[in-house]
Amino acid sequence: MQQHFHWQGLDPKARGASVAMGNFDGVHRGHQSVIDLARGDAPLGVITFEPHPRQFFAAKAPAFRLMNAEARANRLARLGVQHLFQLPFDTELSGLSPEAFVGEVLAEGLGITHVVVGADFRFGKGRTGTSDDLTRLCAAHGIRTTVAPLVHQAGAEISSTHIRKFLTDGHPRDAAAMLGHWHRIDGEVLHGEKRGRELGFPTANMSLDGLHLPRFGVYAVLVDILTGPQAGSYQGAASLGVRPMFGENRPNLETFLFDFKGDLYGQHLSVALVNFLRPELKFDSLPALITQMNTDCARARDLLISL
Repeated sequence: MQQHFHWQGLDPKARGASVAMGNFDGVHRGHQSVIDLARGDAPLGVITFEPHPRQFFAAKAPAFRLMNAEARANRLARLGVQHLFQLPFDTELSGLSPEAFVGEVLAEGLGITHVVVGADFRFGKGRTGTSDDLTRLCAAHGIRTTVAPLVHQAGAEISSTHIRKFLTDGHPRDAAAMLGHWHRIDGEVLHGEKRGRELGFPTANMSLDGLHLPRFGVYAVLVDILTGPQAGSYQGAASLGVRPMFGENRPNLETFLFDFKGDLYGQHLSVALVNFLRPELKFDSLPALITQMNTDCARARDLLISL
């Protein structure tokens, strides 16, 4: 998948795509239906925005994103997207009228031939443009438009809001049912305090900055090592939270990979939350913690064996 980070100066070879457009936070089943409608004879593209417009307008609001930009790109690549147009959402772009956005960005800048959006899509300064406006304005530039209906599951609309609630409550499998895939946290393995190694459980530490925080606790996980000589798929157990045993309060994700030996610092991982095992606890002693970690890993192995 080729990634493009502006609508100006685009490689001529990237023009002419049929695109799905939206924020695609989570790339859930509703988003996938939009992308599927963009598939056709032309190269498949996705137009999205970074940062998320909600982040741009309320930078100090609590973190809400299900995915960072890396995780979103990884998921879109798995869906067969050929061109990801990740447009910078800044003062310039947010100030464009609906007419200017269609004319300058979609038609002149990206040269798209077809655009698909969800029925609730809004665009342009002040979110004044509707899907009907998009259809009318695109027609004037010879761009075909398709408006995708909202997708429901068991009578509820599939939405990032519902998925966040499932994760907050510690129900990753319910979240996965709406997502159409496991909820994953992607990112670089960072240096930590190396306490896990001292306890016999070396972990890969990853930041959760900017992301909606699932319920704190221990999870059975599936892990893809995306880069480096040991790239591949593994199983493991992960602790998501603030490590109360050690008095720390910055949330992070610490993942122990089963049957793995090696150094992962600087490599990129994709960690899928499969089962919530237990809430985060503070133990009276390190031996008690180690005993619980052994129990957690044994339970995680049992739960993951059939996957």
